[in-house]
Amino acid sequence: MAQIAEVATKKPIVPFLEIEDGSPYLKGVKCPQCGTYFLGERLACSKCSHAEGFEPVKLSTNGEVYVYSIVHQSFPGAEVPFVAAIVDLPEGVPIRCNIRNVEPTPEKGVKFGMKVEMKTGPVEFADKDGTQQTRKDKEGNEVIAFWFEPAKGA
Repeated sequence: MAQIAEVATKKPIVPFLEIEDGSPYLKGVKCPQCGTYFLGERLACSKCSHAEGFEPVKLSTNGEVYVYSIVHQSFPGAEVPFVAAIVDLPEGVPIRCNIRNVEPTPEKGVKFGMKVEMKTGPVEFADKDGTQQTRKDKEGNEVIAFWFEPAKGA
C-alpha cells in the first residue's frame, strides 16, 4: 500500500486568527442580548452577563492605536526596538499586538490615534548564525502571526 505524503500547511499562532480563506481576519463573537463584541470565543458577556447564543463574527481588519509602548529590551532573539500596542477596532474590541513598518519613535512614527490595518505572515527569527528562519511547529507547519501597520494614507 502506498503511503500518502503529509503536506505541511500554515497554522495561526493564536486560535482567533483565521487564515484559511485567503482574506485573513480575527474571529470574534457578538452578544445577542446587548450587542457587545469580543475577541475569540466567550461563555458569558462581561457587560450584561448573558451566557448563550453568541454569534460568530469576522472582526474588522483596521483600527486605531489606543496606547503603545516602544520596547527597547526584550527576550533573546527579539529585534528591538519595536512597538507594542493596543489597537481599538471599530467594533470596540481592543487588540494587543505589535505595530510594524513604523518608526519606533513618537516624533517620527507611531502616534496615538494612528489608523492601522492588520497584516499576516510567517513568524520569522534569526538562528544562532544570524540567518533568518521561518518558525515551524513540531509537525512542520509554518506558523502565521498577525500584526498591525500604518494604514495606507495614514
